[in-house]
Amino acid sequence: MNNKILVVDDSESSIEILVELLGSDYDVLVALDGETAIEIANEDKPKIILLDIVMPEINGFEVCQRLKGSVCTKDIPIIFITAKSDEESIEMAYDLGGIDYVTKPFKSKELLARVKTQIELKNLITSLEYLSSHDTMTGILNRRKFFELAALNFNKKIEKQYSVMIDIDRFKNINDLFGHHMGDTVIKKIVNAIDSHVKEDTLFARLGGEEFVLFGQYDSKDSIYDEIEFIRKKIEDLEIYEDKGAKISVTISCGISFYNDKFTSIDELLKDADEALYEAKGQGRNKSIIRNS
Repeated sequence: MNNKILVVDDSESSIEILVELLGSDYDVLVALDGETAIEIANEDKPKIILLDIVMPEINGFEVCQRLKGSVCTKDIPIIFITAKSDEESIEMAYDLGGIDYVTKPFKSKELLARVKTQIELKNLITSLEYLSSHDTMTGILNRRKFFELAALNFNKKIEKQYSVMIDIDRFKNINDLFGHHMGDTVIKKIVNAIDSHVKEDTLFARLGGEEFVLFGQYDSKDSIYDEIEFIRKKIEDLEIYEDKGAKISVTISCGISFYNDKFTSIDELLKDADEALYEAKGQGRNKSIIRNS
C-alpha cells in the first residue's frame, strides 16, 4: 500500500522536524523547492503532501495550482503547513484546492491527527471509487464504468479500435447442474484466463451474468482474431472440477467488430459485435466470428 508523504519546505530544520515526527509511520519524501516537489509528486504519487507557502522561485500556492491542474496529481490531498496565518492566505490555500491548513509552530499530536484523518479519508474515497467502478465478484470493470471509459475513448475517433462481446456457452446448465457456487467459480476462472492475456490498456468488463466485453486498439485485425481465438481455446482447455470431482466443460462464444466510419457511438460498435456473437451462437457456439472487416 502507498504509504508515502511528501514534505515540501525550503527550511531544512522544518524538514528534519517533520521527518522525525512522521518517519516512524510513513515513508517520508522531501523537497526543498517547488519544482522538485512537482517532479516527486508526478513520479512517486504520494498519498498526501505537506506544503509550505513561502519558498523561493515558485511559492506553495503556485505549486498547489500546478499539481491540481494536472491529471496525474490533481487527486493528491494537500495540507498547507506554514507560518502565514492571515485570512487572505488561508482563503487562497483552500480556493486553490488545499484540503487543510496548519500554522507554524504546530502541535505534534494535532498535526499527526490531521494527517491521519486525511489519509483515512483518501483511502475511503479510493475504496468507494473502486467499488463503484468494478464488478464485486471478478474485480474487472463493471458495466457503468466500462461504458463511461469506452465512450470517452470512442469519441476520440481513433480508427484502430475494436470490440469483442464474449458469452459463456450454456451457462444456465452449469448453474442448474452444479449449483450457483460452481457457476461463480467458472466465471472467476474464465475472467482470470482472459485478463491474463489481454493487453494492459484494453478495457475488460463484465456486462452482467455470463456476458463480458473487450474494447481496445489493434495493430492488425488478424492479430486480434488470433488473440481471441487463443483465449477461446485456452478457456476450452480449462480444468474445472465440481465438488464430487467431475470435470465441468466450459466454452465461450465471441463476436468481434472493428471500428469504421458508419459507427457514430460506442453503442453501435458494441451492437455490431453483439450481432457477431449471435452468429457464433447460431453456428454451434465455441466460435469466434468477425462481423465486419
